[in-house]
Amino acid sequence: MPASDRSPSNPQTPAMAAGAEPFHGHLHGRRRRLVRRVLDRLLGRVASVGLKGLPVTGIHRVLVLRPNHRLGNMLLVAPLLAELERLYPGAEVDIVGAGQAAATVFAGYPTVRAIENLHQRIVRHLPATFALLNRLRKNTYDLAIDAGGGSQSGRLLLALSRARYKLDCAESSTPDPSRPRHLAQRPVHALRRAYAGDATGAWPVMDLRLDDHERMRGRHLLLKVLGAPAPGPVTLVVAIFANATGPKRQGTEWWNTFIGALELPGRDTRIVEIVAAHAVSQLQSRHATFYSRDLRKMAAVIAAADVFISADCGVMHLAVASGVRTFGLFSVTDAGKYAPYGNGSAAIDNRSGDPLAAARFIRANLMGLLNA
Repeated sequence: MPASDRSPSNPQTPAMAAGAEPFHGHLHGRRRRLVRRVLDRLLGRVASVGLKGLPVTGIHRVLVLRPNHRLGNMLLVAPLLAELERLYPGAEVDIVGAGQAAATVFAGYPTVRAIENLHQRIVRHLPATFALLNRLRKNTYDLAIDAGGGSQSGRLLLALSRARYKLDCAESSTPDPSRPRHLAQRPVHALRRAYAGDATGAWPVMDLRLDDHERMRGRHLLLKVLGAPAPGPVTLVVAIFANATGPKRQGTEWWNTFIGALELPGRDTRIVEIVAAHAVSQLQSRHATFYSRDLRKMAAVIAAADVFISADCGVMHLAVASGVRTFGLFSVTDAGKYAPYGNGSAAIDNRSGDPLAAARFIRANLMGLLNA
């Protein structure tokens, strides 16, 4: 599950609260530095395909590398898959992820042949890591892409992959002013830059590709959750995910004030809270609630709403990928890198922590939509 779905309780020892790093943290840091030095020696030899160096034909077997367990980071790779389908419509894609996020995200992508998962703690799981590397080495690819652009494990897999062309999406030593800030667009930009043909076009959006059955079930579940009276033509259904990690999470009173200021004139606003994995309502069950550990089912319910609102987190990206109009509250992270886009979605600067200001922004946005 995404990190944002974890329980908000995170007790710290006095030493940790004072900023001291526990002994196991020192060991972990030492291991990471050792691995980084070893990989730097190896990975310096990886040559990424250059500008317009990728042919427009003959790319049939593609390997996409994003060994990260977080749901949001895997969803950010979905636009790259869509771009690969557009530029190489007959190609087949293998993916290396971590955890179950990749299987959830790409279940609706017919071009995906296989999904492998690298354990997030490589050093502690060397036998499984070597088994995965051995399986990858048995396959030959026309193109391998390190979509993360900077992770040591991604660079390792790119270096060891057997591919005619290798594309590293990390920022090059030569500044590229056209490189987008958004992390969902950077691998797409890298692919377009390397593609020898014309690759211009709108940025592809994150998309779970929910099928008709999933969407129909999501609408049915949402109606059951909302109960009587059934939503009518003047009803605005707002899905809210009130959980997040650390300073991104707003308290119950913040959300109560925000929801109270969200009412639109002439509209019956109905709130449904999407409950996090720890199965505890952050809004004290004052509104309808929906809970599921099935992320595609959760996305289908969110898609059936008119609007989704949450802090920047994995579930926010899940909502964007479901196709619902999404508003993300950004108080800590960089909106330029993670903002929801497409389907009228927008980021809200919430650094002031003012719930009334956030509600005013959304009200103005929605009024423009409803009056259009």
